[in-house]
Amino acid sequence: MLEQYEQELKKPVEKRKIIVFVSDKFGNYKAVWKKLFYRITKMKFGVPIACKKFGLKHNNNAVERHNREPSRRFDALNVFQTHEGAQATSTLCKVLHNYVNPHSMLHERTPAESAELMLPLGENRLLDLIKIAQELEMTTS
Repeated sequence: MLEQYEQELKKPVEKRKIIVFVSDKFGNYKAVWKKLFYRITKMKFGVPIACKKFGLKHNNNAVERHNREPSRRFDALNVFQTHEGAQATSTLCKVLHNYVNPHSMLHERTPAESAELMLPLGENRLLDLIKIAQELEMTTS
């Protein structure tokens, strides 16, 4: 963030694109933002989750659900025995998100496909990723 902020300072004021954090009105978010980032970023407050029932248009429920998913998975697996186990599970979640599961917001494409990070994956994307990883491991060991 500091690198981007320093690059933006070189631009004219009207063309600067400062990083913006968007949050509901939970007080702890604002306190942490003020402590760590207020000099180099901006903060906007969205609609609190509870306001959805009153008909307000924007809400961050989808983001909250997305952020809750890893913690649900970790809870289901109980407590990790090692730091490496936690890292491996986190990496697997990222791979599934970016290469395997298509997203409706990306017109049923994966984030990797949208970013044009093309891998030779067929119908069974996960199996093909495992095969690619296995081939790489054989060539590097």
